[in-house]
Amino acid sequence: MTIVVAYVPRPEGQAALEKGIEIAKQRNERLVVVNAGPGGSRENRSVTDVQDVERIEGLIARSGIDAEFKQFVRGQSAVSEIEALVDKLQASLLVIGLRRRTAVGKFVMGSVAQDILLSVSCPVLAVKA
Repeated sequence: MTIVVAYVPRPEGQAALEKGIEIAKQRNERLVVVNAGPGGSRENRSVTDVQDVERIEGLIARSGIDAEFKQFVRGQSAVSEIEALVDKLQASLLVIGLRRRTAVGKFVMGSVAQDILLSVSCPVLAVKA
């Protein structure tokens, strides 16, 4: 089986990555770390830069588990990309990071975490930074 970590370059993304590595070691499962964003001409703070990709790849290489990093920036939403990957890999678990937001912030901005929770076909573990 495979554990998928939805990574964003923020503290909550790092917390999800660390928990995903820990669980993959415990269960002796493969780990796939995914970073996704819509792309386009606008800068997206959810998309990981080259230095962070190298850091993540080094971290998972040193972890001693079967793991890989994938990045999708091809015009689809992060939720769509994550949902498709979870289904394709028949993931046993999806690990996501949560950040603190006000009720008004959730209402106005929406919640990627909520969309993921409602759409993926496997159990989801949500961790805080």
